[in-house]
Amino acid sequence: MQVSIDRINAMDRDAFVKAFGGIFEHSPWVAERAWQARPFADIGSVHDAMKAVVHALPREEQVALLRVHPDLAGKEAEEGTMTDHSVSEQASAGLDAMTREEMAHMRDLNVRYRARHGFPFIIAVRRYTKDQIFSEFERRLANDSDAELEECLAQIFVITRLRLMALAGEMAVA
Repeated sequence: MQVSIDRINAMDRDAFVKAFGGIFEHSPWVAERAWQARPFADIGSVHDAMKAVVHALPREEQVALLRVHPDLAGKEAEEGTMTDHSVSEQASAGLDAMTREEMAHMRDLNVRYRARHGFPFIIAVRRYTKDQIFSEFERRLANDSDAELEECLAQIFVITRLRLMALAGEMAVA
C-alpha cells in the first residue's frame, strides 16, 4: 500500500524535503522546488513535479545535476561514499562483484565517457544485467553529448521513479 497522497500534500516544505530529498542523487533542492506544485493527485504527480523542476533547468544546471552522480563501480564505490540508493542499485546488477578485468574495463569506460561528455555515464542499473550495462556503455560512448545529456536525464527519471515508488511504499508501513 502506498502512502496517502493526502499525507504527502499535508507535509510542510521541510517535512517534504526530509521525506523526498534523497530521491535525486545529492540534490534535495529538486524536492524542495517540486513541493511548490502541491497539491499532488497521486505519487506519480510528485515525480512529474520533480521531473518538471529538472526539465526547467538551463543546460549548465542539468549537467551539474548529472555531475553529482557517481561513476559506475568507481571511486565512490571503492571508498564507500555512495548513497545507500546507489550502493543497492549497483549491487543489483552485480557491479559490486566484478572481476579485476571487468573493474579495469569499467574504469576505462568511465574515464573515456567523462572525457568525451563532461559528466558520468548514468543508467538505471536495476533494469539491466552487468553484460547489458557494459554493452550500453560502449554503445552510448559514441553518441554526441547533447544526445547523452537527454539519455542520462531519461535514465535518472527511471531511477528516481523507482526510488520514489519504493520510498512511498516504505512510508506506508512506517
